[in-house]
Amino acid sequence: MALYAIISKDVEDSLEKRIATRPAHIKRLQELQDAGRLVLAGPHPAVDGDTAGEAGFTGSLIVAEFNDLEAAQQWADNDPYNDAGVYAQVTVKPFKKVFPQ
Repeated sequence: MALYAIISKDVEDSLEKRIATRPAHIKRLQELQDAGRLVLAGPHPAVDGDTAGEAGFTGSLIVAEFNDLEAAQQWADNDPYNDAGVYAQVTVKPFKKVFPQ
């Protein structure tokens, strides 16, 4: 197993689509966490602050363990946010964790 970063960029005005699809998206992340493979996950708020509010989000970052790049890409391709049209672009690449040790 190795770490991979899944970096997603949202389409404009993605908030309604995100809200509607969030339970299915969170379910998949919970499965990764339950398997001990999730390092971190979360959205990029469109504004600086604790809550994005109506401004919504500009994308997401997930760092998790997968067998290889192909498995990470396949997992990312099957994200419910893709099917719902939340993401405009998704990049998957190897990630090397240095800190914290």
